[in-house]
Parts: sequence; C-alpha cells; structure tokens
Amino acid sequence: MALSGEDAGETIDIVEPAVRMGSYLAEVQPVEDAAGLIFLLWAIQQPTIARPNAFVRQSSMELRLDACGHQITIVQTPSSMSNPGVTGAVMWDSGIVLTKFLESAVDSGRLVLQGSKVVELGSGCGLVGCAAALLGARVVLTDLPDRLKLLKKNVEVNVKERNARGSAEVCELNWGDDLDAELTEPPPDFVVGSDVVYSEAAVVDLLSTLRQLSASCTTIFLAGELRNDAVLEYFLEAAMEDFLIGHVDQSQWHPDYRSQRVAILVLVKK
Repeated sequence: MALSGEDAGETIDIVEPAVRMGSYLAEVQPVEDAAGLIFLLWAIQQPTIARPNAFVRQSSMELRLDACGHQITIVQTPSSMSNPGVTGAVMWDSGIVLTKFLESAVDSGRLVLQGSKVVELGSGCGLVGCAAALLGARVVLTDLPDRLKLLKKNVEVNVKERNARGSAEVCELNWGDDLDAELTEPPPDFVVGSDVVYSEAAVVDLLSTLRQLSASCTTIFLAGELRNDAVLEYFLEAAMEDFLIGHVDQSQWHPDYRSQRVAILVLVKK
C-alpha cells in the first residue's frame, strides 16, 4: 500500500517495502520515519472519530472473552480507577485486540508460541499473558507491586485451574530497574505489552527494560490505543536507536477485533 501526505507543502514519504521481522512469519511495514507513521495513524486511520472501549466494559467486575479455545474470565476492579495513575485495574481495547491478534496469528501459522518464553510488560489484569499461556507459552507476567494481587488472581483462574498448554507466573517489575535472572536467563522469545506507551516520562525506563530483555532471538509485540501522537512519536524516535520497528496492518488482525483507535507494532533489536 502506497501512502503519502502533504503538510505545509512538504511531502511525507511513508512507503517502504514490507519485510519480515523476528519470529513473526508475515510481512510488516517497516517504520523508518516516526512522523510518517504518525501521519498514517492519525490522518489516515483517524482514531479520534472511532468509538472508544468497543470491546470492554470497564464498569463491570468481570470481562469474559472467548479466546484460545477457552472462555477467559478477567476480574476487574473498577473502583481502583479513582486512584491517580492506576489504569491496570480494568481492561482496555488494546489488550483485547492484542490477545485476539496472537490467537489469530497462531491459528494461521504466522506465529508459534508453543514452548516459547514470553514476558508481558505492564500486565494489569493479565489477559494477554494468560492468553499466551493458553496458546502454549511459558509466560512471566509483570507489573508494579500494588497490581500483583489482581494479576495473580486472574492467572490462577485462567491458567493454573485450567488445562493450559503452557504456564504462567507473576513477577514484580519496575521499568528501568536491573532485571531478575528469571526474566533474562534465558532471554525471552517474545515480549508483549498493551498500552505501555502512555507518557514521555515512562519512555526512557520502558526502553531500558526492553533493551535488557531483548536478544537476537526476541520479538516484541506492542499494542496501544492512539491517544497522544506526541508521546508515540517520542517513543518511536527513541526506540529506533536500538530497535527495528514494524507496523502490523489490520488485515493481519483477527477480523472481528479491529479498531481504528489501536495500533500494533513489532520490534526487534538491531
């Protein structure tokens, strides 16, 4: 797909040949210019006019989703949303989209999670990590200390009490800190995260953690809601110093779980 845009008389070229990145067995659009991707996502995709929270009910105590051969039940704590800075107590569309993307990619043979090591960053309620375990991965779900109780409960219900093909463990992680050997030895095959690019202040620590987690074998999938173009552009420009980045076209997502408000990126270490 060829796209270009004009701003103040200047043409922004966002056309690059599609390539494969890491262990994802489909072609993605390489991101060579942060401004070009921002143009694509905001000017062409127009996220602000799409309905938010299309796949979630954040006022509910539970979210149920048929995925990975199971009905996944995610406990939410909507009351926690009143606490400043707490966003991981409920599900967001990007987590649903990423979960169903992983399921679809495995079903179509574009991704192999069976037996792989997966680390989830900013797990929140833990849907994505639980789904990866149900798809056969050995998953370590991570978040801040005050988020672990809810996370452990959802892992217990959806992985440990079921006949999951893989496994799941919960681990405390503050971005930017030195990582425990549990996370890095051996290095993960995949790192996943939804809505982890949310503020410029968190970008440096997030990238520090991604660099520590990444080896030549590691493929990173990040899904995020398109709320702030400046924050995403800041992340992309900083990430491109150490990572190759690809944008996953929505034609590769699960057909019933696509949203103009969400983007999925693939990153591999240079």
